[in-house]
Order: sequence, then C-alpha cells, then structure tokens
Amino acid sequence: MSSWRLILARNAAARNCIIASRIPNFPLSQSCIPSQPPLKPQPTPPSSTASPRSVSRFFLPNDFRFFSPKTDITFDDDPPQNDAVPLWNETEPQEAALEEGEGQLEIEEEIHEINDERLESLRVLLQSNDDRSFESSLNDMCLALDHNSVARIIEIPSVSGENLVRFFNWARNDKSFKVSPSVLETVVSKVCQGMKKKEIYSLWDLVRHIGEEEKGVLNVGILNELISSLSKLGKGKAALEVFDKLEDFEIVPNADIYYFTVEALCRRKAFDLAWSVCRKMIDSQMVLEDVEKIGSMVSWFCKGKMAREAHEVYMAMEEKRKQLPLSCISFLVAKLCQENETVGLALKVLADIQGERRHRAIKPFSAVVRALCRIKDLDAAKKLVLEMIADDPPPGNAVFNFVITGYCKVGEMGQAVEMMKLLESRGLKPDLYAYAVLMSGYSNGGEMEESRKILEEAKKKHRKLTPVMYHTLVRGYCKLEQFDKALELLTEMKDFGVRPSADEYEKLIQSLCLKALDWEMAEKLQEEMKENGLHLKGITRALIRAVKEMKQCLIFVILFLLAISSSHVVWQQVAILMQKNNSEHKSSEVMVGSELNLMC
Repeated sequence: MSSWRLILARNAAARNCIIASRIPNFPLSQSCIPSQPPLKPQPTPPSSTASPRSVSRFFLPNDFRFFSPKTDITFDDDPPQNDAVPLWNETEPQEAALEEGEGQLEIEEEIHEINDERLESLRVLLQSNDDRSFESSLNDMCLALDHNSVARIIEIPSVSGENLVRFFNWARNDKSFKVSPSVLETVVSKVCQGMKKKEIYSLWDLVRHIGEEEKGVLNVGILNELISSLSKLGKGKAALEVFDKLEDFEIVPNADIYYFTVEALCRRKAFDLAWSVCRKMIDSQMVLEDVEKIGSMVSWFCKGKMAREAHEVYMAMEEKRKQLPLSCISFLVAKLCQENETVGLALKVLADIQGERRHRAIKPFSAVVRALCRIKDLDAAKKLVLEMIADDPPPGNAVFNFVITGYCKVGEMGQAVEMMKLLESRGLKPDLYAYAVLMSGYSNGGEMEESRKILEEAKKKHRKLTPVMYHTLVRGYCKLEQFDKALELLTEMKDFGVRPSADEYEKLIQSLCLKALDWEMAEKLQEEMKENGLHLKGITRALIRAVKEMKQCLIFVILFLLAISSSHVVWQQVAILMQKNNSEHKSSEVMVGSELNLMC
C-alpha cells in the first residue's frame, strides 16, 4: 500500500509542477523538478488553459495539494518501484527551455490568437444555455478582438439572440474593438430573426446605449428592422419609443420607418398615437414607394373609425401620383359613407377613379348612391346614376332600387316611377322589391287604386309574388277601414299561390278588433290560422277576448242606460200628474195609479 501511495503522490506532484512551470515567475516553476528541463508550453482548449487567473484559483503558493512540510516523500533519482507507471510522458519530445521573456511573449500570442480550435470553443460556449459563467468564461479566454474576429464570431450559426447580445456587450468593453455599422447590422438581423420578446428588448437596450455613447454607428436600416420586429410582436409602445429616439440619435427617418411605427401602433389599436406619427410623415412629405403599404395604412385608420384621417393619407399619396389598390379605395369609400358628414368626401374620391378601374368600381359607386339616398340628397343620387350610365360602371337593379326607395320614402312617386321606367329602358327587369316599394309608397299616400295597378303589373312579369306585396295592400286597406277588400286579398293570395303569413292575419285581426269591434270575424281568422299551422301572438288573442267581453258588457250598459232613462221619464210624468191633481183637487193616488197603468 505504501508503494502505491508513493507512486500516486509523485504523479500528482509532477502534474502540479508541470502546470506551474508554464507560468513565468511562479515560485514552483524552477524548483519542483530540477532534474528535468521545463516543457515547452502546449496550446490547450480554453476550458483548460493555464492562465495566471485560472491557475492561481486552485494553486496558491502556501497551500498546494499533495505538498506538505510533514511528508516523508523525497525526490531522488531512484526509479519508482512500479515501472509500469511512468512519471513523464516518454512519447512527448522534450525541448530546451526558453528564456523567460521569449516564453512569456509566445504564451500571450497563443492565448490571444483566435484560431479554428478557439473558434470551436467559442461556438460551444455561445450555443450553451449556461448563463452563470458566460462572461467569466469569455474573460478566461483572453481573446484579442478586432473587427474581423468579431465578424467571424457573430456569424456562428445556431446561437441564441440572448447570448449574441451578451457577447457583443462584452466585446464592446475591449478597447481594441470598435463597433461598426456593418457588424451591428449583422447582430440586429440575427437577433430579430428569432422573434423572441426578451431578446429583442435586450437588443434595444444594446442599440440605445450604442446610440447614446457612439455617434455615427446607428443608421435608419438598423432601427427599421428593430421597429419591424417590435411591430410583429405587437409591442406598439416600444416601437414608438424607438421612433422617438431618432432625433437623439441624429438619424433622419425615411418613409419605411414611419410605416413600421404606424403598423406597430395600429396593431395595438393605438390609432391616435399612430395618426400623430402619420401626421409627421405627411408634413415631412415622405412618400412610400410601395402602394400596398399605403393601402394598408389607409385600411388601418378605416378600421379604427378614423375615416377622415384615412382620407388625408389618401389625398397626400394622390398628390404624389400614387394610385392605391381598388380594394383599398372601395374600403375607404364604404367607411366614408357610414357617416353623413363624410359622404361628400366619398363622392370626391369617386372622381379620381378613371380608366379601366372605373369599369370595375361598381362597389364604391353603389355605396355612394346608397349613402346619398340615406341623407335624402336624391337629386345628387340620380345625377350619379346618370353619370354611371354614361361613363361606367353600368348600374344594376340594386342601384336603381336605392333611388326608387328614396323617392318613395319622401312621397315623390312621380320621380320613383320615372326611375322605374329608366331601369326598364336599360334592358333590366324590375324585381319584386321595386314593385313592393312602389306599392308601399302609394299605400302610404292612400292611393290604393294605383297600388293595385302596380300589383297587376307585377303579376304580368313575375310568376310568383311575395307575401310582402299583399301585406302592403292589406295594411293600406285596414288603414282606410276597408276590411272587405282586405279579406278579399287573403283569398286572392291563396289563389295566386302565395301563402298568407302571420303578419297579414295579425294586421287584419288587430284592425277588426280596434276599429270595427268585429270580434266574430277576428275569431274566424284565428281559427283559419290554426288550420294553416300559424301561431297568433298572445297579445292579439287577448285583444280578441277583451273586445268580445267589452262588447257583451256594452250591451248591459246600454240596457242599464235605457232603464235609467225610462225611470227618469216615469218620475217626470209623476210630477206632472201631481201638479194636475193639486190644480183639479182630485185624489193624487187615483191619478198617479191611472197614469202609471197607462205608461205600463
């Protein structure tokens, strides 16, 4: 056992002395093994490099492992008892010792040189997830950094954005390395590709410090990519913070950086802040070259219920001869038409649609016609329809129906009929909706005969009618208290193949109860509804019962009133007889009795 302990102790002592001998001016470098010349320092991986910092951590001059003043181990030239365990690596060639200054210079050059082996060690470190000793591990490598070496390091693939930012922060502290725009652009591009919130926030901290400390390093492309990444992450306030730093960094913004900032804010629905940025872009007369991006900005403001602001963006781009996509213009016009105050702006936008695009712009033109009819500017709507007939896009039934409906609502039936004739002159067939609107307009004005004429005309051109048309007539006849004609319409509906709906029955029953007090006919219609599988509302059923009970009570009231009125006449006759009795000195009882008998 003692021999094995001796062998292990001597091996450990030899290993420690070999390591210590590589360090210049170290106490043990010249005294551990005097019989052997010092070995030439060999390059080792970064994790095991015997730098003064790493060796002094484990080997202090007064506290060496396996070295004790009480040990009995002596170093002599006798070979160990076990020849199978050599103290030196006999295969390694031994060279003459270098002088102290030359050895130190060679060691420093080997430590600072970034060769393939050290680059591989860096790759392992950068791709690791151990963040406890990242900076200290970099310090232990004692790397000599310059522009080319840093460029090689940041091109290492599969490095997380967090480690890349930490390495770049560490490299900035080296006086031999100066940050250049090209290297920083590469770092920003690689970190932004990962699209991780924490990494991009760390990148923004790095970029902000560089911009505050070093002028001329940042450029608009770096901030463009950073704001674009924040936009994709939905971090609008952070993107606005980057945008607000442009003036401090002495960077002139371009149109793209305005676009990315507006995009980020609109994604967070911060439309007011987005408009403030867009306002700056318009005032600076910046022009986006990509019309798709312009269309996106217009659409964002439209979605945010800022149609006026979207129209300003449109006008600014129109002045620069930038034509937005037709889909974007249609969306803008539709949003402008939703508010009465901006319908005029929508009408002006239509004037900018020219050429072949106008032929395909039926959707925005229809929206403006409908909006003009809604605000009761029917003359402008009619004028626009005539322009569509002359210069495209050709109007369809829907456009004519908007104008016909508008004229019918204001009671101008002559203009409505004129538009109907214009529709027919275009080779279009009026649909049932147009006939129903005309019938409703005549019915509201009490012109039931004209309404019946429209119905007859509709029968000639359409094989099947809708219940709405008959409902319009039933309502008009009930309004005029012409219940017989209303009941005739129910029979006509069945003969023409139109099944009466509950609305027709409801309207007719209510009119019979409230105006004619004809609860008997109302009950018949209720039974007819049950046979047809229709359901009468509870309030209407209650109305029938109330009218029925009221009419019965009314009979008793009339009889009671007749009785009261008859007794009053009797007492008047009694008073007259009493006066006669007093004047003629006759017996009042006989006279009253005889008169009462006569009255009975």
